[in-house]
Amino acid sequence: MAKEKSFEFEAALRRLEKIVGSLEGENESLERSLELFEEGVKLTDSLRDHLELAEQRIKVLLKDSDGNLNLEDFED
Repeated sequence: MAKEKSFEFEAALRRLEKIVGSLEGENESLERSLELFEEGVKLTDSLRDHLELAEQRIKVLLKDSDGNLNLEDFED
């Protein structure tokens, strides 16, 4: 299931990048640009929600047995 959510996140990010490219290209009509912009805003909100959820999950995983949050640098 985590693999499936990761795939959705990556697909949404790729779509957002494509939208940004289209808007930067200035080849779209005003109406189409507005549609793309609206879609981009929705994708941005969705991506932000997924990132916030991931951050919350990481914080839960980093809590010690006393419930204290021990933030540590991520190491590769």
